[in-house]
Amino acid sequence: MTNMYYRPIPRTDHVRTTGALTLAGGWTWFDTVEETQRGGTSRLIAAAELPDDLRQRLTSPRAPIATLDFATPKLMGILNVTPDSFSDGGAHNTFADAVNRARAMVAEGAHIIDVGGESTRPGAADVTEAEEIARTAPVIAAMRAAMDVPISIDTRKTAVAQAATDAGATLVNDVAGFRFDPALAPFCVASRLPVCVMHAQGDPATMQKNPRYDHVALDVYDFLAERVSALTALGIPRAQIIVDPGIGFGKTQAHNLTLMQNLSLFHGLGCPILLGASRKRFIGDIGGTPEAGARMPGSVAVALAGIAQGVQVLRVHDVDATRAALALWRAVTGSGG
Repeated sequence: MTNMYYRPIPRTDHVRTTGALTLAGGWTWFDTVEETQRGGTSRLIAAAELPDDLRQRLTSPRAPIATLDFATPKLMGILNVTPDSFSDGGAHNTFADAVNRARAMVAEGAHIIDVGGESTRPGAADVTEAEEIARTAPVIAAMRAAMDVPISIDTRKTAVAQAATDAGATLVNDVAGFRFDPALAPFCVASRLPVCVMHAQGDPATMQKNPRYDHVALDVYDFLAERVSALTALGIPRAQIIVDPGIGFGKTQAHNLTLMQNLSLFHGLGCPILLGASRKRFIGDIGGTPEAGARMPGSVAVALAGIAQGVQVLRVHDVDATRAALALWRAVTGSGG
């Protein structure tokens, strides 16, 4: 746990101030930083006042991961091959439907497809390794044979990750932050796989039962910092780690909104940031869309808010709508994003 935190204030205006710094080699810039002390007050400081090591982390371009270049935002299409995911459960849980949906998302502009065989919605029960493998590995193999696109496996389990990578997956996305299965991170090291590490308080069965934090943004930052340190100590390079603050995983609406307002804080970890807010409950509650499938407009709005803070990867259900909105955002702001 650190005691001082630095959140760059990202801007996208086409006119930059003298001495402005580019955030993570991307499409936003900053000249001001919020300095926050845990248990104390915060203040705004000039970017020039940043410690040298932190300035380097905040400004260095992120290295490619699984062929993804983070100089521009990337779209991760969600492919849930499950009968019970919160938004699209049952929609793609046959082999043909799953492969067709993957093909459609690539055509719509997805840069990577994230395949998951276990629902992590609040209250979801565990799935056996054998069942999860049966749901995911054949679909990944068919995708690999039919299209040239990076594939990530969304799993907490080593056996599932191994079957998925044997079938053609090239990234492991663990919503448990590599704490559920102690063998998963060493497997990724041995297989030289990049990873995405996410924050969650509790597990899917319990995570929405009164989640509490001292300061949600700082607590999540500390968790991810510890996880990145643990993974790098095992042998996964920092440059091959994506971080995800875990919107909706053990968070109330207030927690989610605080994280959204502080996303740029996580650039200080020196890793690309993934935002996975698509169709989450808080979007429905605020936007008045109780049905998850009707939350596309709200999901796009939240996605663009993330892009404005320099988030490099958007994990989305509605690939085509997000791609179109991003193209308009890019044109209107004059951003390279």
